[in-house]
Amino acid sequence: MLESVYAMEDVQMSRLSRNLGMLAAASILTPWLLAGCIVQPAPRVVYQAPPPQYQPPPPPQYQPPPPPAPVAEVEVTAPEPPPPLPDYDQPPPPDEGYLWTPGYWHWGPGGYYWVPGTWVQPPAVGLLWTPGYWGYVGGGYGWHVGYWGPHVGFYGGVNYGFGYVGVGFYGGAWQGNRFAYNTAVTNVNTTVIHNTYNTTVVNNVTVNKVSYNGGTGGVAAQPTAQERAYSQESHVPPTPVQTAHVQQAAANPALFAKANGGHPAIAATTRPAVFSGPGVVGAHGATGAPTMPKAPPATAGTPQQSGAPKAYAAKPPQSNPPPPPKYNPPPPPKANPPPPPKAKPQAPNNKNNEGEGRDK
Repeated sequence: MLESVYAMEDVQMSRLSRNLGMLAAASILTPWLLAGCIVQPAPRVVYQAPPPQYQPPPPPQYQPPPPPAPVAEVEVTAPEPPPPLPDYDQPPPPDEGYLWTPGYWHWGPGGYYWVPGTWVQPPAVGLLWTPGYWGYVGGGYGWHVGYWGPHVGFYGGVNYGFGYVGVGFYGGAWQGNRFAYNTAVTNVNTTVIHNTYNTTVVNNVTVNKVSYNGGTGGVAAQPTAQERAYSQESHVPPTPVQTAHVQQAAANPALFAKANGGHPAIAATTRPAVFSGPGVVGAHGATGAPTMPKAPPATAGTPQQSGAPKAYAAKPPQSNPPPPPKYNPPPPPKANPPPPPKAKPQAPNNKNNEGEGRDK
């Protein structure tokens, strides 16, 4: 009996140990089995940028100089329109290369004063002068400053004369590096200046002495499309000598309209800021006005000028080159007669002296 009981216990113990072994093996294999069933995420790849390579800076680009500051559109305003333009003669230019700048009324604390017309050297070859003008704005009158530029722009339609007939300029033209003068509308001494041409001017603008644009009694003119394009070009303001010319006019009481009644005694000058001496011209009807210097006789078809020329005929200017210098042979040498022969000095007569010595 006991043996059978022991045998049964042994069987149970062996079964128990086998079960315990199976449990132990299951506990060991379970994590591996589970790991095989779980989907593992792909490893995260971190992007690393390549190290920066040296790149030289771009070469500096050429920066053109800034354009000159535009001239002020309106320099000064006045509560009333300027007087009519005075009638005066144009003095001849002092030398080649001078351009005519017409006279005009300016405004100061004492009212309107006359800035005489004058000849001015342009600041650069090829530039032309666009005169300033008075224009009606906002119940008053504003002075639009003149300027230098490659073309003559809008100047209010005012007929200043001497080639400035209200539109454009016909008193001369640049021919290369030299300025040629149209003797039909410019008073030029052709014995001194030879770079000239003669183009008759036909006036399509009403010739009057009105000195302002717009308003009551003003010139009814508007800028053309071409003149508007010219206003967009690069401009050069008045030169320092032109500024000094205006300042000197403002300091002269005789040039104010209240003093001269619209007829200034200094209406034009040969050189800017020179208000006395030869080349100063007075307006017609001015009291004590200097007389116009007499110019040499004009060539055929060249009328003498007054303040209102006849205007423009669309003909290309033709340059009249200066005549070649005439060959003047040197005068033959004067025959000088030979000088008379010099008298030979006579030897002193010592015979008498010798006799006198012996007598003694």
